[in-house]
Amino acid sequence: MKVVKIALLGFGTVSQGAFNLLKDNYELITNRTNVDVQVTKIFVRNPDKYSHITLPAHTTYVTDVNDVLQDDSIDMVVELMGGTTFAKDCVEQALKSGKNVVTANKDLMAEAGPYLLDLASKNNVDLRFEASVLGGIPIIRTLYDSLGGNKITELVGIMNGTTNFILSKMTDEGLGYEEVLKEAQELGYAEADPTADVEGLDAARKLAILASISFNRRIFFEDVTVEGITKIDKTDIAYGKDFGYNIKLLGIAKETNKGLSLNVYPAFVPIQHPLAAVRGSYNAIYIKGNGIDDAMFYGRGAGSLPTGSSVVSDIMEVAKNIDYNATGRLKPFYFDQKNIYAPGKIESSYYIRLVVDNKIGVLAKIASKMAEQKISVLSVAQRNDHPDKAILAVVTSKCPRSYILNLIDSFNSLRSVQKVSSVIRIMED
Repeated sequence: MKVVKIALLGFGTVSQGAFNLLKDNYELITNRTNVDVQVTKIFVRNPDKYSHITLPAHTTYVTDVNDVLQDDSIDMVVELMGGTTFAKDCVEQALKSGKNVVTANKDLMAEAGPYLLDLASKNNVDLRFEASVLGGIPIIRTLYDSLGGNKITELVGIMNGTTNFILSKMTDEGLGYEEVLKEAQELGYAEADPTADVEGLDAARKLAILASISFNRRIFFEDVTVEGITKIDKTDIAYGKDFGYNIKLLGIAKETNKGLSLNVYPAFVPIQHPLAAVRGSYNAIYIKGNGIDDAMFYGRGAGSLPTGSSVVSDIMEVAKNIDYNATGRLKPFYFDQKNIYAPGKIESSYYIRLVVDNKIGVLAKIASKMAEQKISVLSVAQRNDHPDKAILAVVTSKCPRSYILNLIDSFNSLRSVQKVSSVIRIMED
């Protein structure tokens, strides 16, 4: 039986999860691959930090990454450190030296994925990155293999567990954003600095990776238009429920004859849509293809073992390729044109919440301004809880984003409109 020696770069949460699965499921993995996968080196800065972990006799810690990268006996490097500088240097050097690479690094793949895949192909080695997107949900290989014969037209996903936990909690318990964010941090769902999650950056990186595969384009993080959840108010969530919607942070990528649209933003999802039922820290992605029609994938989007499971899956696949002398088979397949569609032209229905004067005729003025922009009213709710002002919530017909921005300017010009409080997109059913 062939022995495949691997080295782990980093030994944090995900790396330990993968390490434990390789150890605990050794017989299963060996049986399914007919390969003896051995972790022989683990690169860490301070081995004393991990003194409580018992390593197998064939595994040692190293504190110099060159002890991995320059070791000809290492067949596979598993990069689980994160970041886009040192990690990129390590991955580049590993690929150039003929070592196969597995990574869970979404930041790296979103910013340099197409380049690194080209580099792997040129050096006839594998670069696998299943764990970089949606944790334990097997979506990368599904797009490459199981759905490889489909023309994918749309991806819609809940791609960040932190924001889904926050929005689910706000929806279910009627709590405010700051209150739930604090709880998420205490529970470990959110970092001390939650910016990457709550501003949509994490989801945007994942969307860029998935869109590159789905649409055969060199798509990067900077191609995605991003909006976070920090402005979502519990008042809007309550109105959304009344209109039949749940709020979610969505990553949406579409390809039409007008081009590609790549966006992350909070949106109201019709309650009957499967994504509306995704709660807590779970992730899900909804895919449309010309062969499968619609399909949805659901599961844990993060965590030591779920993400570690995806890492181990990649390790097993690469190990089999090494055994068959078949690495480097995954060739990049990019079309030349990218054609990003301007965000202002993307059409949606919208929810708009206004604070207006509590007077007769105000609603007629609002309707008139909407008619000027060729936007009609689908639903409206009004609450008069104060003698001098009223809250008006409106659901519009489908229209381009640019029309809505013009409409907001028109509302702000009305003396009877005290404030435009919220503008939230509505996902198509």
